[in-house]
Parts: sequence; structure tokens; C-alpha cells
Amino acid sequence: MQLMETRTARQWNSGTNMASGSTSDRRAQSPDTAHRPVLVDEVLGYLAPVPSGVYVDATVGAGGHATAILEASSPSGRLIGIDRDEAALATSRKRLECFGDRVHLHHGTFAHLAEHLENDGSEAVNGIVADLGLSSMQLADGDRGFAFSAEGPLDMRFDRGSGETAAELIDRLSERELADLLFNLGGERKSRAIARRIVERRPIETTRDLRRAVHSVLGSGRRGGIDPATRTFQALRIAVNRELENLETFLEVATDKLAPGGRLVVISYHSLEDRAVKWAFREKSKSEMFRVLTRKPLRPREGEISANRRARSAKLRALERVS
Repeated sequence: MQLMETRTARQWNSGTNMASGSTSDRRAQSPDTAHRPVLVDEVLGYLAPVPSGVYVDATVGAGGHATAILEASSPSGRLIGIDRDEAALATSRKRLECFGDRVHLHHGTFAHLAEHLENDGSEAVNGIVADLGLSSMQLADGDRGFAFSAEGPLDMRFDRGSGETAAELIDRLSERELADLLFNLGGERKSRAIARRIVERRPIETTRDLRRAVHSVLGSGRRGGIDPATRTFQALRIAVNRELENLETFLEVATDKLAPGGRLVVISYHSLEDRAVKWAFREKSKSEMFRVLTRKPLRPREGEISANRRARSAKLRALERVS
């Protein structure tokens, strides 16, 4: 189905002045100018925000998609933002403060969407967006342990106040359990050899320790290519944050919380996420209550990928509640 382009989407793209201020000015004033939200026009095109609507940004992050939705639904549309990352919430709170009481932010996982909406006094909403990718802020902060490009503690938790770190997970798992994790969540073909090397070198406490362990098995890779440690880091991050379990719960709850005509938009970044979204939407569409709006996932255009490398693996899928 061809993407519906709304007037508000075109305004966001061109920086046209709106009731709440110009997009270009707001970008310049943003506390996180390095962060670029992915597929903004496409998100707006499917959500089609209106002033009377209530919308959820289930992974509000630095507030990029939230800003676009609030501007498109000016002057009275409301947004409920959720994020597990306290630092991200602090950034979005500062960025979105100009929208006043049109914004309510909640700390926690989107798997608990029902509880967040209940606490907000909202039973059903007109649209929900979830951008499942890591933010540029998280990758840039060496202390978070998400990126192997900088030395830092091997943490990887979205919510640093709860759960075990990646270092603790590595220390707890057996060699076989670790190998299965790397294969199933990272698609790592050399998972057994890597797991054996990691166990030999335990404790693995920093991103550099883990990267070196992987490189000792796979080599350091070609200059400018994808780092061989990428799949291992991905698998551990997914496991630490229980990303697939939380995503499955979220997809079930989110569809139930859509008002008739409401839409759910999900942006995924790897095949496990995209497969979960695809199958959840397909199952829902077997009922006459829902219809899939994206026969195939939407991908960013070349221009967006050139401007924002984070967008290169993004896939967007959308679902509508018909009745």
C-alpha cells in the first residue's frame, strides 16, 4: 500500500512554521542535536496525528518522533512518552517541556503499556509508535557498554537501576548456554568458539575485553567493514534487556489499547525484531478488527541513510485497528 503523506508530514520535512514553533528552530534548540529520529515522515504519514488525538511514543528516547507528533497534532493533541532509560527521559523532558501539559512521560518498559496508560488515565489511544533501535546518546556514552568503539564497563542495560549487566550475565552462563545465546540472538556462526574463548578469559568486565575475546577468534575484520564483534554485542544486549520477550508483550497489549481507527507503527533494526512484528501483525489481521497497512516493510530512502547511518537497517511496519 502506498504511504499516505499528510500535510503535517510535509511541514515537518520542510521546517514550515507551526503553532508550537518552527521545526528548524526546535532542532537547533534541541539538547541532543546529534540524534536524528528515523523515518519521521513515514511515521507521521501512518499515524496521521490530529489535534483531538492521544498518542504514545513507547520508546520516547531523545524525543524526536514525539516532537514531530506533537507539532503535527497542535494545538491540543496529547502524547504519552515511555522509556526504560532515565537519561533518555531527562533529555526528552527538556526537549518537550515547551509543549507543557500536552506531554506526560513515564519511566519503565513498554511491555507495561497498560499500566502506564492506566496511571495516565487513558483507556484507548489514537496511535502508538515504537522505535526499537539504540539511540545515538546510548551508543556515544562509553559508560553504558553498548558500543565496542569506546572502552567502558560491560553494562548494556537500558534501565541501569535494575537487572543484571552483560558482564554479570557472561559470568553466570555456562559455555554451552553462552554459545546458544550468541547463535540464537546474534546469528553468530562461530558461537561455540567465541563462547569457549570468553569463558577462558572470564571475568570479562569491559567492552574492550569482550571485543578482544571475539577478535581473537574471528580476527579484527576489514578496515571500514562491520566489526566482527557486532553480533556478539547484539546478542548480549538483547538478552540483558529481554528485548524479544518485552516486544512480544508490547505488541499484544498495544493492539488492544488502540481506539477504532488507531494505528500502531513499529520500527525495527534486526531480523528477530522484524519477524516478531511481522507475525504479530499477521495474526492480528486474521481478525476483521485489524488490517496491515504495510504489505512489505518500509525502508529509509538513500538520502536519509546518507545523512544518518543509524537508519540503514531500519524497517517500518504499520497496523490499523478497523473497529
